[in-house]
Amino acid sequence: MIFDYASRLRGRPFFGWIFACASFAAALVLRFAVDAYLPSGFPFLTFFPAVMLTAFLGGTREGIVCAILSTLAAWYWFIPPFMSFDLGYQAIVALAFFVLVMAVDITIIHLMNEAVERAKRQEAEASMLAEERRTLFQELQHRIANNLAFVSSLLGIHKRRLSGNAEAAGALEDARLRLETLSRVHRRLYDPDTKTQKLSQSLGAICQDLIDASGRRHVTCNVVADDIVLPVERVMTLSLVLIEAVSNSLKHAFDGRESGRIDVRLVDMGGEKLALIVSDDGPGLPEGFDPATSDRLGHRIMAGFARTLRGDIAYENDKGSVTRLVFPRA
Repeated sequence: MIFDYASRLRGRPFFGWIFACASFAAALVLRFAVDAYLPSGFPFLTFFPAVMLTAFLGGTREGIVCAILSTLAAWYWFIPPFMSFDLGYQAIVALAFFVLVMAVDITIIHLMNEAVERAKRQEAEASMLAEERRTLFQELQHRIANNLAFVSSLLGIHKRRLSGNAEAAGALEDARLRLETLSRVHRRLYDPDTKTQKLSQSLGAICQDLIDASGRRHVTCNVVADDIVLPVERVMTLSLVLIEAVSNSLKHAFDGRESGRIDVRLVDMGGEKLALIVSDDGPGLPEGFDPATSDRLGHRIMAGFARTLRGDIAYENDKGSVTRLVFPRA
């Protein structure tokens, strides 16, 4: 932080020269003030910090000027013979020592300032590149979501043309709803404004989208999720499993009913294992149901997503149907 402050000071017009003159004047006044209390042999005592501070806060050229003024002042007033620029042996040794030390100090401070400025430039360039990359990535995700929505609209148009074929129209409607929901999920997950959103909120929004799209407003969805953080790619795949599981419940569990309930739980099972459990209060799975031989597209899709997550998916009845996906955290 102090380096940033010093850099801002050096960037102000004329600040360095004003600071150099003020530092030299203060060092000279202070040296006169303590002269009576110092033994001989300390002509540069107050000038050392003045030169170093000037080089650090004012700049290298300003530090050199302050060092030159300090050398002349110490030589004239505080090195014998006093009030003179005579060069005796004692004056040469003292001046050479001061010049050497100040040259080393100013060089080190100059190199340090240059390193700090170079680091700041590199940081600014990295931030700019990161922002450009983030913008391009957002634009890519936005276009993907738009393309999904466009394909969904095309399927809706073709569905209307197949009004005489209920089975084909139903298949197109299923595909359209999947793509529409996927577009919403994709847009939400890659929206920077929702990066800090908890996973329970994201899953809850997906469930609400599905309920709204199905028209079953009498169904409620309750989402409970442990404090779990996952990479966005795994959240995306998990969301697709959730879409299929909730869609299956909406299609088969609530026909002829005025109310219904879907429960979604994301549980940390310990040992780096997580579980997504989707249950409803419907009639449950049919007798003898076997997902391995089921011809339902949703179950085949969920099986594929489970393999992507390297997890295992199972179905059971417990006061309704239950879909349980157990998968590793990473």
